[in-house]
Amino acid sequence: MSREEKQKLGNQVLEMFDHAYGNYMEHAYPADELMPLTCRGRVRGQEPSRGDVDDALGKFSLTLIDSLDTLVVLNKTKEFEDAVRKVLRDVNLDNDVVVSVFETNIRVLGGLLGGHSLAIMLKEKGEYMQWYNDELLQMAKQLGYKLLPAFNTTSGLPYPRINLKFGIRKPEARTGTETDTCTACAGTLILEFAALSRFTGATIFEEYARKALDFLWEKRQRSSNLVGVTINIHTGDWVRKDSGVGAGIDSYYEYLLKAYVLLGDDSFLERFNTHYDAIMRYISQPPLLLDVHIHKPMLNARTWMDALLAFFPGLQVLKGDIRPAIETHEMLYQVIKKHNFLPEAFTTDFRVHWAQHPLRPEFAESTYFLYKATGDPYYLEVGKTLIENLNKYARVPCGFAAMKDVRTGSHEDRMDSFFLAEMFKYLYLLFADKEDIIFDIEDYIFTTEAHLLPLWLSTTNQSISKKNTTSEYTELDDSNFDWTCPNTQILFPNDPLYAQSIREPLKNVVDKSCPRGIIRVEESFRSGAKPPLRARDFMATNPEHLEILKKMGVSLIHLKDGRVQLVQHAIQAASSIDAEDGLRFMQEMIELSSQQQKEQQLPPRAVQIVSHPFFGRVVLTAGPAQFGLDLSKHKETRGFVASSKPYNGCSELTNPEAVMGKIALIQRGQCMFAEKARNIQNAGAIGGIVIDDNEGSSSDTAPLFQMAGDGKDTDDIKIPMLFLFSKEGSIILDAIREYEEVEVLLSDKAKDRAAILKGKMIPSYIINSNPEMENEEQPSSENDSQNQSAEQISSSSQEVDLVDQESSEENSLNSHPESLSPADTDNAASISPSEQTSNPTENHETANLNGECTDLDNQLQEQSETEEDSNPNVSWGKKVQPIDSILADWNEDIEAFEMMEKDEL
Repeated sequence: MSREEKQKLGNQVLEMFDHAYGNYMEHAYPADELMPLTCRGRVRGQEPSRGDVDDALGKFSLTLIDSLDTLVVLNKTKEFEDAVRKVLRDVNLDNDVVVSVFETNIRVLGGLLGGHSLAIMLKEKGEYMQWYNDELLQMAKQLGYKLLPAFNTTSGLPYPRINLKFGIRKPEARTGTETDTCTACAGTLILEFAALSRFTGATIFEEYARKALDFLWEKRQRSSNLVGVTINIHTGDWVRKDSGVGAGIDSYYEYLLKAYVLLGDDSFLERFNTHYDAIMRYISQPPLLLDVHIHKPMLNARTWMDALLAFFPGLQVLKGDIRPAIETHEMLYQVIKKHNFLPEAFTTDFRVHWAQHPLRPEFAESTYFLYKATGDPYYLEVGKTLIENLNKYARVPCGFAAMKDVRTGSHEDRMDSFFLAEMFKYLYLLFADKEDIIFDIEDYIFTTEAHLLPLWLSTTNQSISKKNTTSEYTELDDSNFDWTCPNTQILFPNDPLYAQSIREPLKNVVDKSCPRGIIRVEESFRSGAKPPLRARDFMATNPEHLEILKKMGVSLIHLKDGRVQLVQHAIQAASSIDAEDGLRFMQEMIELSSQQQKEQQLPPRAVQIVSHPFFGRVVLTAGPAQFGLDLSKHKETRGFVASSKPYNGCSELTNPEAVMGKIALIQRGQCMFAEKARNIQNAGAIGGIVIDDNEGSSSDTAPLFQMAGDGKDTDDIKIPMLFLFSKEGSIILDAIREYEEVEVLLSDKAKDRAAILKGKMIPSYIINSNPEMENEEQPSSENDSQNQSAEQISSSSQEVDLVDQESSEENSLNSHPESLSPADTDNAASISPSEQTSNPTENHETANLNGECTDLDNQLQEQSETEEDSNPNVSWGKKVQPIDSILADWNEDIEAFEMMEKDEL
């Protein structure tokens, strides 16, 4: 790549940052975050709660603080000086709000310290910040003291949340009752807290962070050297005993290595290397990184990966382990090329598991570090693709919007602060030459939020004892240290084709992948016996069937929204044999639902606003219909929208001239969907959008469903029909009120903007995109369901929700399976029609019968060997363990199996 092209891409990153940052300052500041679809700020308590996601918001202008050091990296020193003045003038850290200790540490404390680090650097240069007198550091110290009460536990692990004004446990604090925290939440404090101690001389912060890390190290599973996802902060017991490098654990490993780099304490390096050896032994299955159980590390805990593990290749670069970093990064890049973005979770055969993408920066981070390590221009092309996709699919008039569904291109009204803190920093550095940056980036280390801390802190205010406690617990192989910073060996062989030779075998790993069946040797179902009730025969109105369900421990619940939910509690079954039958029935029902979904083309549809000023940049997630024009098989429908009269569309329209040749808007309720469709079709409408009458409903919080027919022949309905929840529908209604004429595109997937806007005067960044994207094959929305194993019947709880036809009576149920569509499932058997369907051929309890992909005999043999390897008797050697210890290990194993399927991000 020529210097000119690199410079052009760097300038494009600057323009993108200006677009995001400028819109935040104009439309959102002093709110914590920008809502880019509605062009306003997100203020805690004034918007519907999003659960734990909102714990990052503390009414402290989060995005501004998180962006401080990004402004300096991007050479926007004047804007940085203005931003610091705004923080000092406007930001209040004494708010009565409960926040996440983890998020507040990495985003706010880290942002203040990063801002302070670069402020004093600029002051020393003599041109900017001459007035600065450590004000950001004083704010950081104030915040540090506000976080300290969270560490008031017997273990030293912090509470996950704290009230900024009232602390912990006080009645007015509304927190302090939690018992669990994630490993990353407790183990991602040392960089910021140690930096605060080194900057201020107040050692208490580093001491508390070290104590938390020491406790986690003590509690690692000694035979596997792995840690679990969540831990009890009072007892130190592992609550979730699965282990990986993604959500819940990721930055714990990152901070062990970076704490060594920043602080120079060998014990952190030894701990990291011990964990890293276990990761590469058990979790790494190149190019995959799959979660395992800490007590049975040869046993996979899940068949999917989450997007947060994309940081790991970058950490491997820092470690010096280049080959697996290249492999995993290439696998992730192939997934991105298939879906435009990295889905929040995807399966081992690279299908979408969770379809959201909140503009996470971890992949860009790893791309930057791999380019630094290899100098391979391939990674510049990867960065170019990221820029194109962000501009093409995520850019909206008021910033960049997170993707609600990577398959349809629909948006979510959020732009997280980490997008400005990390994404633009890594992308700019990827294309920048040394002279493009006003300071030496090598003098700093990146925190997990990409904030910059100076390496000279390692020799400042050293009052912490550096006694090495690690070696007391483990014997280390010196070869573990060969490739770790400070690295004396050549990271990258003097061969420009080295990285390419590693990537080449992975070029088609996504498109030509074969579904991987995870074989588990289970107790066989009793020979020849069949469940007394098959899923295909089940009728919810048949009393005999309901009695059989009860015997199998399966209960049927009628939900308020008309769905029927099946829940199995195996312990309520009449016998263990009945419990097995119930498990099989639930699995059959999931597979049956999957087949019906496949036949009915359940994947969500897209409503794309293409008129001025939207130009296709706003995409709404819509539910399909079981009747009318199938948008997955026919060309999309484009037209202006008009409201029908009557608005419910339940009788002949009184304004046919208004909807003639247009897409009619109608409200849900009072009659069948099919009746509404016939009425607007008779009035000359070319399509219909049904808007939910339940005010405030949103596809964020409610599962999408298909609009069912009325039990009659619906072949007479020829127009496409889509369903929008209230929140999405209101975006179109608001646009009509403001712009009068609003044109939309109804399709199975958001269309390329260049094609939509051909011939129109539009900004160049919309058109400047890869034309191949539009012709790309639509990603399959069919996903593996997480089915429970027979081994876990005693603790299983499975649910299958079934969508019924809408009728004027809210809870009426047509029990024929043909009329039921899966809506939502819980726990191990998880299906959401807006994101995923299950595929019976991919059930991980059964062998994959595709001979090209797996050899059943070999896999069974390998599994047998695996179980021998994981037997505690094998690894005892000459050690003598007391019987109490053996029994304790057995109990831990039992608990591990019980937790196997409780996977949540």
